[in-house]
Amino acid sequence: MKHIRKGIPIICLFTVNAFGQQKMNLENIFSAIQKNHPEMQMYDAQIRSLDEAAKGAKSWMPPEFGTGFFMTPYNIGLTKAMGAEKGMGSYVVSASQMFPNKKEQNANALFMQSMSSVDKENKQFALNELYAEAKKNYYDWLVIEKKQSVIDENEKLLNFMIQSAELRYKNNLGPLNAYYKAKAELGKIENQRVILNNEITQKKILLNTLMNRDRNENFSIDTNFTIKNYQPVDSNYLLQARSDIRAAERELQTNQLQLNLEKTKQLPQFGLMYEHMFGFGRSPMLFSLVATVKIPLASWSSGSYKANVESLKWKAQSLEAKKQMIINQASGEANGLLSSLNSKKKQLQLFEENIIPALRRNYQTMQLAYEQNTGELFELFDAWQTLNMTQLDYLDQLQELLNMQAEMDKILEIK
Repeated sequence: MKHIRKGIPIICLFTVNAFGQQKMNLENIFSAIQKNHPEMQMYDAQIRSLDEAAKGAKSWMPPEFGTGFFMTPYNIGLTKAMGAEKGMGSYVVSASQMFPNKKEQNANALFMQSMSSVDKENKQFALNELYAEAKKNYYDWLVIEKKQSVIDENEKLLNFMIQSAELRYKNNLGPLNAYYKAKAELGKIENQRVILNNEITQKKILLNTLMNRDRNENFSIDTNFTIKNYQPVDSNYLLQARSDIRAAERELQTNQLQLNLEKTKQLPQFGLMYEHMFGFGRSPMLFSLVATVKIPLASWSSGSYKANVESLKWKAQSLEAKKQMIINQASGEANGLLSSLNSKKKQLQLFEENIIPALRRNYQTMQLAYEQNTGELFELFDAWQTLNMTQLDYLDQLQELLNMQAEMDKILEIK
């Protein structure tokens, strides 16, 4: 809303940086959060872990080797040849290998490759939450600096009133009926300044924490800001914008790929076993070559497969309901907040165009009358006090608007 930035009758305080002090805007803070926040590093490691695990999706079962005695009598003497009689028994070496089903391998690869896609969307959702937290602290700090600007300006006006009252009293030109009120107000301003400085320190610590830096590292912020205009939100927009909805969709896809994998487990698996036997006592060398097959559809072995398939079907229904729940909740929150934002903008526009200009003109009129000895100090003080309180109230309303905007950006995942 353009009126908010150019119509405020308040002198803005532009922070003067000390030598070497860093000045940061929201983009700088977002970049630091994305790069340094431990939660982002956790997601990156988790995604890498799943991607590395997916590389082994098409691996074969390991081969099996064996060695030992085959049909060898306990009486070792019988293993030796006796005349025309050959010895009994043999020494055997064996090797076996199960061959993976190609369809199962492909289904397993697709399933494992899809697992990290869910975490990638979850990472984006977590990053959006961190951005929203940073925005709220940043906007709070921004408004606090504007309040400090108002306080500094009003302190000058108070000092003018106090000095004028002292001068008039010395010259017997006026009473001190509002003098001590003005002096007390100076003390209140100093108290406000202490409170606001403490609040800035707190915001600085919170932002440094989000950026994973030394909590006491000093920096200043860019006090420029933009009031955004939003359109009514529909479910199609949310489907594209919200990473938690996309995460639910990726989870649905992963669930379907896992279901496909379970279905391939009903297919038979084949294997081959080779044995070579060294006969004792002039017995001939022998071999055996055996083909094996696993039949998972046997009634006593298919229970686990059927249970997993049924479980995954119910999980798909749960994920669909979860996705719809997120859409409904986000749509309701966004459209409700949009109404509040529009209302708050109108309130601020009234402050800018009517209330504050009128109170400022009233103060200027009282100041002119006081300077011309046709007005009283208590009237000037009352006009100043009303203007001061209204300016601070305006900034409180602006802070509420900016925090609403940060919340709307979070709902719509706008950076």
